[in-house]
Amino acid sequence: MRILCLGMSAHDCVYQVDTIPTTPTKILATGYAECGGGMAANASVAIARLGAEAHYWGRVGDDLLGDRIVGELAGEGVVTRNVRRLRGVVSPSAAILVDAAGERLVCAYNDPALDHGIGWLPLREVAGFDAVLADVRWPEGSAAVFDAARAAGKPSVLDGDIGPRDVLLELAARVTHAVFSTPGLARATGTVDPIDGLRAMAARGLPGVMGVTLGAAGFAWIDAYGEIRRAAAPPVQAVDTLAAGDVFHGALTLALAEGRSLGDAAAFANAAAAIKCARFGGRRGAPARSEVNALLAAQR
Repeated sequence: MRILCLGMSAHDCVYQVDTIPTTPTKILATGYAECGGGMAANASVAIARLGAEAHYWGRVGDDLLGDRIVGELAGEGVVTRNVRRLRGVVSPSAAILVDAAGERLVCAYNDPALDHGIGWLPLREVAGFDAVLADVRWPEGSAAVFDAARAAGKPSVLDGDIGPRDVLLELAARVTHAVFSTPGLARATGTVDPIDGLRAMAARGLPGVMGVTLGAAGFAWIDAYGEIRRAAAPPVQAVDTLAAGDVFHGALTLALAEGRSLGDAAAFANAAAAIKCARFGGRRGAPARSEVNALLAAQR
């Protein structure tokens, strides 16, 4: 399987803390990790660890941080020949606090000078992939790749995390599977309840499947008959939820490319994300396929 991931990549500095402060103060971290980050980049690493050929398309600076971001992706086996290095641009980065329950606070920086142009993208290559995944951080690139995938008849998955409402709705109209985070769906629909949000998206008559990740509650989607379907997540002791949604999206895209039903694909993705949540260190916790298969077998 060859999977294309387009969108955000970054460098994450992750601090493990007992609680996330709500007022200005000083705290001492109990753990620390550095790793690559970014939704599409994390998904590409998850896909590579699950045994597929993952390609990442995106933009970083020509600085030392960019060297590290691209080098780490390549070290995971991700194909990075279509990463654009921008002169004079600071590569994306984030400082992240992860508390004792595994929840996180993310402070990210994206240089406004990151080029939004798409003229350099090799869009003719999209037809050679088995599926594509893109996030909301580079809407112009995501739209172009989704349109190319649709023209080629390939599965396409939107990682619908928090972003501008018009961007979320526009990209959701271009894909076979729009998979939102709970906050992303709320932003797109104006409804707090995710099930109401799914029904609101379905009412728009968009051509793709609409789904939402629910954390420990798993995944829900609305089928062609307007029925809400659910896939439960395996119970785990969460240590770090950072990158769990990205791992889910990567695993789901791969499973759909393999021809699995959405229910089976969601179960596979839930298991991959659950394993990641049990490990500290962001995407460092993304599992191998053997680990996912073992967890699924233990659930039967």
